[in-house]
Amino acid sequence: MIVLFTDFGAADPYVGQMHAVLAREAPQARVIDLLHAVPDYDIRAGAYLLPALAAEFPPGSIFVCVVDPGVGGPRRAVMLRADERWYVGPDNGLFHVLARRARAPEAWAIEFRPPRLSASFHGRDLFAPVAARLARGDWPPCAATALTAPAGDWPEDLPAVVYVDHYGNAMTGLRASAIDRARAIRIAGRELRHAAVFSAVPPGTAFWYVNSIGLVEIAVNRGSAAAALGLRPGQTFTLTEPPANRSATEETR
Repeated sequence: MIVLFTDFGAADPYVGQMHAVLAREAPQARVIDLLHAVPDYDIRAGAYLLPALAAEFPPGSIFVCVVDPGVGGPRRAVMLRADERWYVGPDNGLFHVLARRARAPEAWAIEFRPPRLSASFHGRDLFAPVAARLARGDWPPCAATALTAPAGDWPEDLPAVVYVDHYGNAMTGLRASAIDRARAIRIAGRELRHAAVFSAVPPGTAFWYVNSIGLVEIAVNRGSAAAALGLRPGQTFTLTEPPANRSATEETR
């Protein structure tokens, strides 16, 4: 199984060109389009989204991950093996959170180069062919390495919006397992309380909940949180302290 995760969008020809390469080089592989709407150029958003989404896939899955504003520059091409899954893509921080959370990650710098290598489309010309080789059991030329640590603040969990879906729900880089349900989110001048499901609050009410992949998500029942609160990828938030006289159990009823 080869899984595609990019910021290419669905309206342009880039995803289709990657499918063409995979169909030619690994016709037996099943190819799944996981997400092509990672926020444009946003490596950090992709890095926090990827572990939550990848957890649904079986061992042996091969992910081709391309959020690569530095394509054609000095950044390396790498393969990562983490928790029995493979990841192929740029060494620009996209795999940083995955590797940090994995039990025993291993990384390799990709030395394989195809006959045709566009300076601007390594997703098609390099990463897809390497994924196809892995799917065929054909180990590409490579060398063991360590991933490059990205610059800046990369906390264990990220209190920021990393993705907005077409409903206007805002996924964050914060795993719900890391916070108390009694805490509220402060964002866009509002304080949002936890609710277990959409129907637990009146229509038009903004709240936060634990989404289906275990992340904190900001939503509005029967509405768009992005429109109502002006949310966008990269927007940060803070958490309140739990009320002294209110238990987490009471808060989530």
